[in-house]
Amino acid sequence: MSAGALDPNDPRQYDELADTWWEPRGPLAMLAWIARARAALVPPTEQPGAVLVDLACGGGLLAPHLQGKGYRHLGLDLTFSALERAAAHEVVVAQADVGSLPLPDGCADVVCAGEILEHVEDLPGTVAEACRVLRPGGVVVLDTIAATLRARLIVIELAERLPGVAPKGIHDPRLLVDRDLLVRSFAEHGVTLRLSGLRPSVPHLARWLLGGPGPVPMRVVRSTGILFQAVGQKRR
Repeated sequence: MSAGALDPNDPRQYDELADTWWEPRGPLAMLAWIARARAALVPPTEQPGAVLVDLACGGGLLAPHLQGKGYRHLGLDLTFSALERAAAHEVVVAQADVGSLPLPDGCADVVCAGEILEHVEDLPGTVAEACRVLRPGGVVVLDTIAATLRARLIVIELAERLPGVAPKGIHDPRLLVDRDLLVRSFAEHGVTLRLSGLRPSVPHLARWLLGGPGPVPMRVVRSTGILFQAVGQKRR
């Protein structure tokens, strides 16, 4: 069965894509570009034994950008084939659902949620789990897709037709993220989020689509109406 034959948001699509996680021109290439931008929001630590929990870590694309920041990188994902790729990049891995994390309260110094919140059925429940495992004073870093018509048109209708930008059928438009609900859900658990928009550099993307070099740098923008990232600290 091909990824395109599965229902939108079916996690089995990632098994079909397992060999492409680290391909610089593969169907998951943009996830690597976003991972670099996500890592830039992760503060370095000098605390011995500091833990970064990477929710839905996929093939471990965050790993090379965390080198030198001082964390033990724990990656959780539902898809075993993705975890195998992550483990090959020195990520400590465990199979888990982001809505029910097999981790103790307050165990994480940083929680990253990269390109996962637009795939979950229960956004407040997933946020609650992320905040539960985050220690007081810990940092959450995320990126996801806004629940707007613009996002649906660009990310689903357009991007899923461009090679390397998004695989066909990977998103379910029902699950795109309501930004107000996201901010409220984190606030209920003592985390105040700061949102900023994110997009690929247009000239670099155009060159890449025409066969030019990558990776494509991501640019921070004011509008959060399509792709956005957020960072927040849990109240002590």
